[in-house]
Amino acid sequence: MKSPILPGATLGVMGGGQLGRMFAQAAQRLGYGTAVLDPDPQSPAGQVSHHHIQTDYLDEQGLAELIRRSAAITTEFENVPAPALLTLGAHRPVAPAADAVAIAQDRAREKAHFTRCGVRCAPYAVIETAAQLAAAGGELLPGILKTARLGYDGKGQIRVTTRADLAAAWDEFRNLPCVLEKMLPLRAEYSVIVARGSNGAVVNFPPQLNLHRGGILAVTEVYKGNLPVALAKQAITATESIAEGLRYVGVLCVEFFVLQDDSLIVNEMAPRPHNSGHYTIDACDLSQFDLQVRAMTGLPMVQPRQHSPAIMLNLLGDLWFDGRGKARMPDWPGVLALPGAHLHLYGKPDARPGRKMGHLTLTGADVASVAATARQAARILGLPDIESAG
Repeated sequence: MKSPILPGATLGVMGGGQLGRMFAQAAQRLGYGTAVLDPDPQSPAGQVSHHHIQTDYLDEQGLAELIRRSAAITTEFENVPAPALLTLGAHRPVAPAADAVAIAQDRAREKAHFTRCGVRCAPYAVIETAAQLAAAGGELLPGILKTARLGYDGKGQIRVTTRADLAAAWDEFRNLPCVLEKMLPLRAEYSVIVARGSNGAVVNFPPQLNLHRGGILAVTEVYKGNLPVALAKQAITATESIAEGLRYVGVLCVEFFVLQDDSLIVNEMAPRPHNSGHYTIDACDLSQFDLQVRAMTGLPMVQPRQHSPAIMLNLLGDLWFDGRGKARMPDWPGVLALPGAHLHLYGKPDARPGRKMGHLTLTGADVASVAATARQAARILGLPDIESAG
């Protein structure tokens, strides 16, 4: 990018979910217009954007309109069709680029990229044929069979213990290309978010300690010392290497596992802002969405600073129902009476179990007080208790 795209221009985003909504709000704070392409007439990002192009992601007229309205274009979910990004990239700067997104969309290619970058993965085997299924070594069992494409939030994954389990799971996935990963003894899950500009400048947020329930992120805790210093440096360096290997432009999240022996392995990457980074809106001087705007427009990439310890609680549609399945409204006044409570609801009209409806970030002066407030918020909302360093 020879010169930055300055405020006053319109920025486009493929996808109208909550990540697109928060991107649009960050762009608008800097004075940009926003245009969203998403087929859902009630998309969260479409609700807050200057332009909502309501078409399919591969619709030629919709893509042409997004090109006409936008000075640069990004994406808010990794499963946007890579051919659409190629079409857009022929006319406008697109960050991240189609080739980087295509690698993230395929677990086999993703793991091959991690290996090229010198970042350790769990032992795995690619299974695309019956011969590869038969050859998959018993040393990978027990393991997890994952579809190579279109898996998210725990979907497209089956745990397998025996070869019979493995064959049945592959049949359940209709013999689609898959990756079999060896199950390893895990101690904790972390993620690292970096942002890389077109000039190669890279900045990062600190490692985020994540708790998943049912394959969906439930709690993120970010504070000094949540990961030993050496491991934190290793995770950040690995994430930067992965971004550099892709010649990536934009915000990239990489998920890691810490094993019981305190070693680090990479799990997967997301070529976009990430659920685990939502706390940055309230706990940092620059959010992941601010950096997404800066990366795609060529504005300076400044190292963000976290000014407060933070714990984020994911708010799923289950909270909108009582134990008997009767609709209810969560106790927002009770939550908002707590010190350091920052409530973000995404404007989705229909609550459903498992659907991401919003998040709550708790901030404060120290980890102990934030953890105590987070536990109180969980009790008010009827969420399971959280385990925290506080």
